[in-house]
Amino acid sequence: MTTTLAPATPGVPGAPATTRVRGTRAPLRDVATMSRREARRSLRSIDGLITAFALPALIMTVFVVIFGGAISGGTGGDYIDYVVPGVLVMCLGMNSATAAMSVSQDMTTGTIDRFKTLPIFSSSALWGHTVASVVRNLASAAVVLLVAVAYGFRPDAGLGGWLGFVAFAVLAVLTFTWISVTLGLVLSVEASQSVNMIFLFVPYLSSGFVPVETMPDWLHGFAEHQPFTPIIESVRGLLMGAADAGTIVTACAWLVGFLAASIVAGSVLYRRRTAR
Repeated sequence: MTTTLAPATPGVPGAPATTRVRGTRAPLRDVATMSRREARRSLRSIDGLITAFALPALIMTVFVVIFGGAISGGTGGDYIDYVVPGVLVMCLGMNSATAAMSVSQDMTTGTIDRFKTLPIFSSSALWGHTVASVVRNLASAAVVLLVAVAYGFRPDAGLGGWLGFVAFAVLAVLTFTWISVTLGLVLSVEASQSVNMIFLFVPYLSSGFVPVETMPDWLHGFAEHQPFTPIIESVRGLLMGAADAGTIVTACAWLVGFLAASIVAGSVLYRRRTAR
């Protein structure tokens, strides 16, 4: 009698080759599938498209066209060059916050329960939301920059500055999205809609729209030491060709810290919610 043996995985005696393929390729394939799913859902949502592309352009218009003439005297220069980084960071946060509602909908409508019956990477749904958010936000940032250039924004960044800005924007979106994903795991669909208020109002209490020294004295401490100030100042420096290494390090420390905490908390919450 002839016995047929499964091909062994190199370096792992007795392990079938299909196990190696599953272990290395399947999670990435699952994340890619979930990312395409979330991207299609975003494209089919009129509200999502308005939030991602029309609203940032409107916010830019309000600050440059309506408020710009009144505020420009306090910045010591052209206000549009000052305000664009603040609007960019605010819009990246607001667009990332939509992941909270999407995750909450998946958790409450039975979608995640159906995913549990499939042989897929357990956290692929969460990472799908994250990857789709990064792509959507980079496209939104491009729209904001094009609108800003049309209004007269003239960045002085060289190639290194632009590459640094893109890398920094990806890190910021990853962090903002994972914060939103984690909140979406514990909030109802209705409550998750308020997550964007974090990214809408907290940047106002930073150096994003007016210099900190123009604020009341009792706000200086918070405005100078909250995370959005170094994040916005880093974007401003990268776009204007005057990046400060210390500010960027501080901003990255805030972002990496929040990202690591959110990934850990989100993964634990997801396992507990899906184990029920």
